[in-house]
Amino acid sequence: MKKILYSLVVFILVVVLSGCANEFNRVYKTSDYEYRYEYAKQCFAMGKYTNAENLLIDLINYKKGTDDAQEALYMLGMAQYMNKDFESASATFRKYHSTYPKGLYAENALFYVGQSLYEFAPEPRLDQTPTIGAINAYQQFLDYFPDSKLRKQAQQRLFELQDKLTMKELLSARLYYNLGGYFGNVNSGNESNYISSIITAQNALKTYPYSRHREEFSLIIMKSKFQLAENSTEDKRLERYRDAEDECYGFINEYPDSKDKALAEKYIQKCKKVIKD
Repeated sequence: MKKILYSLVVFILVVVLSGCANEFNRVYKTSDYEYRYEYAKQCFAMGKYTNAENLLIDLINYKKGTDDAQEALYMLGMAQYMNKDFESASATFRKYHSTYPKGLYAENALFYVGQSLYEFAPEPRLDQTPTIGAINAYQQFLDYFPDSKLRKQAQQRLFELQDKLTMKELLSARLYYNLGGYFGNVNSGNESNYISSIITAQNALKTYPYSRHREEFSLIIMKSKFQLAENSTEDKRLERYRDAEDECYGFINEYPDSKDKALAEKYIQKCKKVIKD
């Protein structure tokens, strides 16, 4: 009996889905564009975003210059966004805003340019071009609509995206430091790993002065300068130990309660010993 009921349910589903597919194909092929548009709106309202997108893509040019043009273009962007086609959605929303900068959906469209790129942005180790694009889009949104009800959400997204860029720089600084003199003798030229670590961390502190990773960047600079001094040739050794000592004092002054304070003090003692000798 259960097998019969199960087969019946499957059969009904197949018939229903087949009927839906046949209906969509019939609408898709019809030359009645107004009917197609109304059907696209119905699909969108029912959450059938793929069907809505497929219909709207063909209807955009047809609707250009009509009262429905704005609605059609914005709805296409939302259908793409809901389908997680974030790259296409960002392009469609940007097209809407450039075409209708004072349009009915201009505020939401510009917000969703940033939102789409935010969703499209990769994890910190990968290329961050979409992240930078999202930051620019959210900033543009805040410039255009400073009093928007979406302002707080846009600002929060900006903080998250900036933190992602900061994390990418932090990963790079860590990598350079960890490589250190890995490729043989540091004195033979591989000290550049420590120099690169210092430069990367210093640039990040200038670019993101209020980052929550500020202390770790400062720690990497201090450790890199000390290791650079430790592995220096004789002609650079004294100068670099003095620089490392100054960096350690600066670290302690800025982070007096840091868990790495003892390490800074240890470095200072070593630097003083070398400088005194």
